[in-house]
Amino acid sequence: MIDNKLVGRQIAHLRTNKGITQLELGERLNVSFQAVSKWERGETLPDVGILTELADILETTVDNILRGGVASLNFRGKIKVSDMIEGITSLKRMGELLGRDNQIYLSAVEGVNKKLNTDIEEAFSDDYAFEAFVAEAIIGNIIQGKYVDVTDIKRNFKHEHFCTIVCDYAAKHNMI
Repeated sequence: MIDNKLVGRQIAHLRTNKGITQLELGERLNVSFQAVSKWERGETLPDVGILTELADILETTVDNILRGGVASLNFRGKIKVSDMIEGITSLKRMGELLGRDNQIYLSAVEGVNKKLNTDIEEAFSDDYAFEAFVAEAIIGNIIQGKYVDVTDIKRNFKHEHFCTIVCDYAAKHNMI
C-alpha cells in the first residue's frame, strides 16, 4: 500500500536536497507548482505518466519515491566487495597460469576491453585503475538487483573517489 504522506515527504526531501523549488519542479514536469505542493502534503500522488521523469529529475528511482525512501528488501542476492576484487584478480591470475599469450586469456581480456572500452591489463599493475574495475563490477551487480552493504564498500575501497561513486549509486538504489 502506498502511503501518500510518506511519498510526499520523500518528494519534498529529494527536491529540497537538489535545490529545486516547487515552481521549478512543476515547470520541468509541465504541472503546476500547486500540484507539486499537493504531492508533498500527501493530498495526491503524481500521475503514473510522469513518475519516471520525476525520478530522473530527483536522481532517484520510482521505487524510492513510491516507498517514501524506505528501502525495498526485494534484492536478488547479496554481493561482497571482496568477491568482486577476487573476481578481477582471477582474470590476472588466469594470465599467469595459462600464459598471457594463451588464446583463452587473450579472448577474455579482449572481451573486457572491448565491452568497457579500456585496458584491463593496465589495472593489474595500477591500484587506481584496479579499483575502477571493482567499482564497475559492483555497480553492474547493483543494476542487476544485487545488494551490497555500504559499510563493506567503505571498508574495502582505498580510493575515496570510487568509494563515493559506489556509495552514491547504492544510495540511489535504496541501500542506505
